[in-house]
Amino acid sequence: MAKKIMRYGELFCGPGGFALGAINASKKNKLYTIKHAWANDIDEWACKTYAKNICKNIDDESVVPGDIRDPKQFNIKKQDPIDILAFGFPCNDYSLVGEQKGIKGAFGPLYTFGVQALDIHTPDVFVAENVSGLSSSNDGQAFKNILRDLIEVGYRLTVNKFRFEQYGIPQRRHRIVIVGLNEKKYDYDYKVPKKKNIKITCKTAIEDPPIPEDAYNHELTNHHPHIEERLSHILPGQNVWNAELPDKLKLNVKKAKLSQIYRRLDPKEPAYTVTGSGGGGTHMYHYNKKECRALTNRERARLQTFPDTYEFAGGKEQVRKQIGMAVPVDGAEIIFTSILKTLSHKNYYSIDPSIGYFSSRNIDDIDLL
Repeated sequence: MAKKIMRYGELFCGPGGFALGAINASKKNKLYTIKHAWANDIDEWACKTYAKNICKNIDDESVVPGDIRDPKQFNIKKQDPIDILAFGFPCNDYSLVGEQKGIKGAFGPLYTFGVQALDIHTPDVFVAENVSGLSSSNDGQAFKNILRDLIEVGYRLTVNKFRFEQYGIPQRRHRIVIVGLNEKKYDYDYKVPKKKNIKITCKTAIEDPPIPEDAYNHELTNHHPHIEERLSHILPGQNVWNAELPDKLKLNVKKAKLSQIYRRLDPKEPAYTVTGSGGGGTHMYHYNKKECRALTNRERARLQTFPDTYEFAGGKEQVRKQIGMAVPVDGAEIIFTSILKTLSHKNYYSIDPSIGYFSSRNIDDIDLL
């Protein structure tokens, strides 16, 4: 029996972590295959990466770079029909590290374009992803508004507080994942996957197997000797604040002291969260005491579970941004494996209350969050 093709559209697509995970999941499913239909992101280099790896053609016109707020650059109404929509809407205004402006921020309202795409294309299922700070932004009201809007366009929602390291991803990355099933087609809910509780360390991810010297995006950073000297005093797992540094190497900072500043990875633990932006001291630093340097982009990509064959387009900082903003490929595969099994109405997974989830199609139930 031929597998049913599920046409896949994505907003805020980044370099393609979500898409690759979805495609990988469908390769292992007997009933469904996921096929790219279209994608959009404001980052031109991310679109080139997506097109090169997901579509196998860097100039594929179905991957559209442009500001979604301008219909002349990307018009949702003119896109082909889809069965699946994914959108990891920008998290800048929901991050716990930032000011948490939420709905009131410049990026907060961008989720509404995901709602618009659902209203126009009515796919069978959608999956949306954002930082864990989403649930507390604007005293929790931003999150309730988002869920209410998604329910009102006709979807049964399951919200999972997804800790990627609990699923065998070599990185502590905590995200809210919202999966919605079209209530006109399904009378049951998405089942969140059980936690694997398999700890994969950052050292294992980076070294097993070794990264080929000629791997894509594996350029070393040329540090100032002063930075190398500072790193030589920082032990694995330490940062610039708790390491024993000579006075000349200490930072004179009076404001908030972010824990990831010149923080070395701990080789016995998953990495801390890979990020896509930040100035000096935020580039993630190697656990090996002899390696007084930041990670290469390929090492960061390993922590995001991208295969070494995945080539990112653009300069080193542009690639760093793409990798940090991506969804871990293996994590996306786990999510989409569960989605496809749910669509098959095979309840492979029981819901574990310890995971942290909310499942409902009733707008009034949102007040229970």
